[in-house]
Amino acid sequence: MQIDILTLFPESIDAMLNVSILGRAQERGYIAIRTHQIRQYTTNKQMQVDDYPYGGGRGAVMQADPLYRCWAHVVETYGPGRTIFMSPCGRTFTQEVARELKERYDHLILVCGHYEGVDQRFLDECVDEELSMGDFVLTGGEIPAMAVTDAVCRMVPGVLPDPECFQEESHWNGLLEYPQYSRPAVWHDRAVPEILLSGDHGKVAAWRKKESYKRTMLRRPDLFAQFDESQLTTKAEKKILAEAKAEAAQIRMEQAAVPSQTAPDTSSPPENRQVQKQGH
Repeated sequence: MQIDILTLFPESIDAMLNVSILGRAQERGYIAIRTHQIRQYTTNKQMQVDDYPYGGGRGAVMQADPLYRCWAHVVETYGPGRTIFMSPCGRTFTQEVARELKERYDHLILVCGHYEGVDQRFLDECVDEELSMGDFVLTGGEIPAMAVTDAVCRMVPGVLPDPECFQEESHWNGLLEYPQYSRPAVWHDRAVPEILLSGDHGKVAAWRKKESYKRTMLRRPDLFAQFDESQLTTKAEKKILAEAKAEAAQIRMEQAAVPSQTAPDTSSPPENRQVQKQGH
């Protein structure tokens, strides 16, 4: 997987993507992440990349030509790729979109905007699609570009030790990930669920699946509404889901009965939660 990022701030991107897991993956040749300073492709001494918008208005707009020259250099040097503009006007980036990009393309070109926007003519001529991180606006496209790069590259074979590293995580199968625990077994009077200490891998797997269901029901009912229950074909699978629904319903009842301003902790099983007393 090759990813080229067109940006006004390559240093900020390099500082994040050239270290840790992605840094090692690049050293081993599994992925290649390159940043390109758009200012280097201007034709003026000031290295100016923006100008006033036609029609008036506040701020400045990134000009088409420096972006095009930078993009053309990438295409000529490293070959054509799927060109994506990071924009709040694009389709929402999700784990499913990350999988789609990883499976369909081996070269992505990410364009980071800044100021009040980018000249539409560059988008019309060079960009294949626009992606958004959600219904909010950032000062530039660098953070979204880093998020897309990380989400896509971590699924490339060899980047992580095993596919289970990301297949067991939130959103991979339309569910949120189960709660995680580490040593010590008791911390601040909070104990790790006994089943995780049992050594029974079958029971642990069932518990994790149930907690994944519950967490999704309670935190993201919109996600769970899309979950296809018909894929559960065995009695054991259906039993786990039924237990999760019953426990989630009980938690909702407990929440409704407590007139508190702070929502109860639903990230762990009922037997492992502490109820905080409300001060007045």
